[in-house]
Amino acid sequence: MLLLNGDQVRKVFPASEAYRVVAEVMRRYSAGDVVQPVRTVLASGRDASLFAAMPCHVAGETDSGYGFKAVLHAPGNAARGLPTHVGAVLVFDPETGQPLAMMDGAAVTALRTAAASAVATDALARPDAGVLALIGAGAQARSHLIAMNEVRPLSRVRLWNRGSSRAEEFLTWARPRVGVDIELVDTPADALRGADLVCTTVDTAEPVVRAADLAEGVHINAVGSSVPGKRELDSAAVASCSVFVDSRAGALRESSELAAPVEEGLVPADRDLPEIGEVLLGKHPGRTDPAERTLYKSLGMAAQDVASGFAVARAARRLGIGTETDFTC
Repeated sequence: MLLLNGDQVRKVFPASEAYRVVAEVMRRYSAGDVVQPVRTVLASGRDASLFAAMPCHVAGETDSGYGFKAVLHAPGNAARGLPTHVGAVLVFDPETGQPLAMMDGAAVTALRTAAASAVATDALARPDAGVLALIGAGAQARSHLIAMNEVRPLSRVRLWNRGSSRAEEFLTWARPRVGVDIELVDTPADALRGADLVCTTVDTAEPVVRAADLAEGVHINAVGSSVPGKRELDSAAVASCSVFVDSRAGALRESSELAAPVEEGLVPADRDLPEIGEVLLGKHPGRTDPAERTLYKSLGMAAQDVASGFAVARAARRLGIGTETDFTC
């Protein structure tokens, strides 16, 4: 079995490859080629941590087979300078069933989540979109900045984060990596005003995105609120958008962001929730008007992690990266 830490995962899985793998697995999911139960989430009741178990099987010629992701959401890690999502991705040899590779789950999560947002942006955002509002300055914000710049070359970025020190750290990290001006702003509204791309990456129960602050024609990737009880967008903002999801089953069960507007009577309970994979397969047209607001509500799927895990393992073995351990009896 091959063991890979976060730096090794990032080295062998660049944004362009992550995009390819995630786009393909989203197609496979919407085509019925993925067996994936809605994730099991446990809470101890003693703190705010959550543990999720996510098994699945992906069918296909490449990056396919059985795999599993175990992830622990530890909100207190933000203050420690550590990822708030930690865990591991494990994939199994499709022929022998032996464990093939185990890798850092936080790195895989950051890369595949940003890749899914890039796929959604490519499918839904206006071709001329290039002014990005980035809400949050953590690991997901970093991976999303790189991913957005890959699919819509950015002309300007406005960044809002609750803490100024972390925002300054983000600037120091970002400036050598993207050739675009990044402006720190005082409020989410300042970041959102006039932006045609938005990525929200904050773990919050109190919405920070309001409908009144969103421009016409904007595309939004809502990433940070990935468990029930969390919301980055208020109900009016969600109601003002055409909403797209990664997994319809997961979104209907897990997203408070999508449930709240229904409970408040702003949208019907049977509102259409097309999957990004359906757009990629030509089953849904996606954006139909330049002034339309589009929202990709990202919850993440085990299939994205598992397909990414197979791709990472393949690339790492080709490049001779990682540590091999004998896992056979």
